[in-house]
Amino acid sequence: MTTFPTAPAVRSTPEGLLWEPSERWVRGRKGEVTVVDSRHPVLVWEPGVPVPLYAFPRAEVREDLLRPARNPPTGTHTGSRIFYDLDVDGELLENAAWTFPAADLADHIAFAWSRRTGRGLDHWYEEEEEIFVHPRDPHKRVDALPSSRHLVVEIDGTVVADTHRPVLLFETGLPTRYYIPREDVRLDLFEPTDHHTACPYKGTAEYWSWRGESDVPANIVWSYPDPLPAVGPVKGLLAFYDEAVDITVDGERQERPVTHFTGALTERPHA
Repeated sequence: MTTFPTAPAVRSTPEGLLWEPSERWVRGRKGEVTVVDSRHPVLVWEPGVPVPLYAFPRAEVREDLLRPARNPPTGTHTGSRIFYDLDVDGELLENAAWTFPAADLADHIAFAWSRRTGRGLDHWYEEEEEIFVHPRDPHKRVDALPSSRHLVVEIDGTVVADTHRPVLLFETGLPTRYYIPREDVRLDLFEPTDHHTACPYKGTAEYWSWRGESDVPANIVWSYPDPLPAVGPVKGLLAFYDEAVDITVDGERQERPVTHFTGALTERPHA
């Protein structure tokens, strides 16, 4: 009988950081230049930040591309004091990397992700799959399950979707999202926008806005035309923000959830 080692436990530092080793092969690139190539990354959670970052052993980082930061934002990242600018092909990215102020992580370097912060490395890979915005959290799940529930979606009393074949997407920490076949959505009541978002668990989403006169947030509907394999059943289906529409499931009106998206729907919504 094969005995498997116990999964690594999350560890903590006096500074309030949580971290654990990861067994994933992670690479980070700026353009065509590979800056990180690591088979020994660690995941780091900062206090009050819901998603993790990777930090990497110095030996697995192109330190020759790093320069001591000219204008370090000292005190950010849980009190970090050591920051680096990244020089790639003559382009200098300020404060693209840093070390966390913890003895356990002193020999590791973390990097900004451009899809999340607007600066830093712009392509990240776990094994051979590109990931976006931030690392996947191994303590969260995303499950896409086909269903036969009767689902009705309304905006200001107008039925905009009615289906008996939704796909329910369950994601840790978020309300259930209901993905609906296009044939069961009044897509003529919406217009496509140029808005897109990226998710490390689902892929890149495209959006539609309500055509009506009501005070409905922009980009209220989204779809993943080419989702990541783990959520393949939502491919091409349409979802609405539960926070801003009325959804009835099997005859029971759902309460509108309050999430961290609620206040930002008119600014920068995410799926």
